[in-house]
Amino acid sequence: MQEKYSFSEIESKWQKHWLEDKAYQTEENSSKPKYYALAMFPYPSGDLHMGHVRNYSISDVIARYKRMNGYNVLHPIGWDAFGLPAENAAIKHQTPPADWTWKNISNMRRQLQEMGISYDWDREMATCHPGYYKWTQWIFIEFYKHGLVYKKKAAVNWCPSCATVLANEQVVDGGCERCDTLVTKKNLEQWFFKITDYADILLEDLDKLPGWPEKVKTMQRNWIGRSEGVEVQFPLEERPEKISVYTTRVDTLYGVSYVVLAPEHPLVLELVGGTVYEADVLAFIEKMNGLNEIARTSTDAEKEGLFIGAYCLNPLSGKKVPIWIANYVLLEYGTGAVMGVPAHDERDFEFATKYDLEIKTVIIPTESLAEAKDLPLEAAYTGDGVMVNSDSFDGLSSDEGWDRIADEAERLGLGQRKVNFRLRDWLISRQRYWGAPIPMVYCKTCGTVPVPEDQLPVLLPSISVFKAGENPLASSNAFIETNCPQCGGPARRETDTMDTFACSSWYFLRYTDPRNTEAAFDKTAVDQWMNVDQYVGGVEHAILHLLYARFFTKALKDFGYLNADEPFQNLLTQGMVCMDGSKMSKSKGNIVSPEAIIGKYGADTARLFILFAAPPERDLEWSDQGVEGCYRFFNRIWRLVAQYEPLIKKSQGEGSSKQAGEWANLDEVGKKMRRHTHLATQRVTIDLGTRFNFNTAISTIMEWVNALYLYKEQPTADAEVGREAVERILILLAPFAPHITEELWQEIGHSESIHKQPWPDVDEAALVQDEVTVILQVNGKVRDRVQVPTEISTAELEKIVLALPSVSEWTRGKTIVKIVTVPGKLVNIVVK
Repeated sequence: MQEKYSFSEIESKWQKHWLEDKAYQTEENSSKPKYYALAMFPYPSGDLHMGHVRNYSISDVIARYKRMNGYNVLHPIGWDAFGLPAENAAIKHQTPPADWTWKNISNMRRQLQEMGISYDWDREMATCHPGYYKWTQWIFIEFYKHGLVYKKKAAVNWCPSCATVLANEQVVDGGCERCDTLVTKKNLEQWFFKITDYADILLEDLDKLPGWPEKVKTMQRNWIGRSEGVEVQFPLEERPEKISVYTTRVDTLYGVSYVVLAPEHPLVLELVGGTVYEADVLAFIEKMNGLNEIARTSTDAEKEGLFIGAYCLNPLSGKKVPIWIANYVLLEYGTGAVMGVPAHDERDFEFATKYDLEIKTVIIPTESLAEAKDLPLEAAYTGDGVMVNSDSFDGLSSDEGWDRIADEAERLGLGQRKVNFRLRDWLISRQRYWGAPIPMVYCKTCGTVPVPEDQLPVLLPSISVFKAGENPLASSNAFIETNCPQCGGPARRETDTMDTFACSSWYFLRYTDPRNTEAAFDKTAVDQWMNVDQYVGGVEHAILHLLYARFFTKALKDFGYLNADEPFQNLLTQGMVCMDGSKMSKSKGNIVSPEAIIGKYGADTARLFILFAAPPERDLEWSDQGVEGCYRFFNRIWRLVAQYEPLIKKSQGEGSSKQAGEWANLDEVGKKMRRHTHLATQRVTIDLGTRFNFNTAISTIMEWVNALYLYKEQPTADAEVGREAVERILILLAPFAPHITEELWQEIGHSESIHKQPWPDVDEAALVQDEVTVILQVNGKVRDRVQVPTEISTAELEKIVLALPSVSEWTRGKTIVKIVTVPGKLVNIVVK
């Protein structure tokens, strides 16, 4: 055995062996129970960062642990390879996006292999490969056939810098999530996925996911935003039209003092046309067109409005209500109109106070405060209570009043109960080149026609010259000009490509059958593996990716292509890797390169530190000292095995291991060491198997190593005790540090891979203690400790304690009032 731990030699040796031997290839037709372990696949940006190292190390520990526990594990990897960065690189370097992307994939594949991640590389795939995006296009057409795809002209989020449309979820604090440029509005014909058809089931089925973090489920619930309310009709004064307003607080209907329309509402121009208000209203609308919805609706944004000179009528009281327009009302949300009840809504109170509008109380906290119903308010009261100033509904609780007013509005034909959602349909059109082409053609005779399945994929043409702000597909006649699939006449292709989230919303299904050329996946294969047992990724994907993936899964199930109705049974959202309290990023200059760490200390050290420094769901603070400590630990392991090697070889030479009865003949030192071994096995098994507490599992192994060093120095050290401990340390450490454990396993005489060893059981008999340490207290203060037999009786224990000199010193001359004994733990003598 080499004297020195040479990680570079060891790691390259085993990485080469695992790849050539296809050591982690998923078994076909296995009788073992299945386990699908998956980390969110990376965008091929060129280099791994420490966030990648953490994400993929976590999933690898889980996959390795499950294999050793007898599971047939699917642990694949691929590349989320379409997207704007490749196109921006093409513009900057005048190189085709495909070349840039495949070069990056090659480099990142090498880096992942150098980390020793146990992937089934035969299932590797990339979303930019025609063999993959053919089936993304097929899914689009299936959605189209089932009424889940439509095209409409809409005011959309537009990033001037990226020159593309953004979904609402891709706008962060008013800016583009990728480049931070202020997002504007633009009217375009766009393709949408009708995710709102699944709003109810997406919300309800969150209860089927106890293995998800509650914060992620809460984020999805809030984004879907289900509410029960009433759509109320406010008749216009002296006009036949009505303004539809959706409200969840119909119990406050008598408190409406104004109605607000979105500036873009079609009624606005009709109502102000030819009036003295027209010029000011048009100027206000123009101002709003320059603002995105985030800037308009932010709670921090000042509320701005304008009276438009028109009135509507309260549907129950008949009272005239002034009509305003305001920045905080958006046409695409709800009906594009809201009723202002300033006494019972904080935003409305702020608006009414600013513009000196009526504030009328219609709900008060209790009946006893009825006399206060007409007093001026200092703030809006938004809670439940008793109705006042509401005609015949006065005195009702707000809950009962809600139902009664809803009934009355429905009876009069001026209202209807309705369920609303905050969720909006998913805008998937992107005016970019590097994405999956939308498989639709436009024919003057046949209209909009989907590309037939036998003509898929619609291939991206090879384009190498790019200009900022342009979609090269829109100027490529070779791509645009085609024939209609129905009539054969001249037609033109759609030049928009799909949002890259469409590609990542089903990749976990493709992994189950990645080389299928006849279908996106075989139903037998997908039903065998789905759903994913453990998914690992960042919480930043809580709304976008995770919601879209759930939508795709449910839709494809409804179409009959799979049985799973949720994609991910369990979800682990790992924390960020930080330095000096901030997330590592190039812009902050606080990046630590994984390659540099691996080059200096080895992949096992990088893995161990990233798993040991914090629980996986918590943010991790980078520490150079921590990395050094992990490296020193591996050197201690190396020296420990080298020191124990003669004992282990002696034990192997003596034949089979001890039987249960023979372990009983060990001396007390040997029994104590063996108890430490099996207690550590128990703790690590619990930490890995039920809680993913990797940091405490590693800490347990480190303490175990320290104990084994001390045991080696004992004159009666038993060879078999040492052998058992060393082998178990290596096996339990193997999921964390696959290279060094594989090497040391071979060094101590084994030929089969350590990663094929069964996870060790716990010998319950080894955990039994012959003696325990009992704490001795006098009047609650610790005065001594004593070793006593485990099975000692309470009477005998108290007799021994009272005879101890240390206890006599504190009880001499005093009266013993009582003795409190907790068997096996403590004796407390109360004196006075």
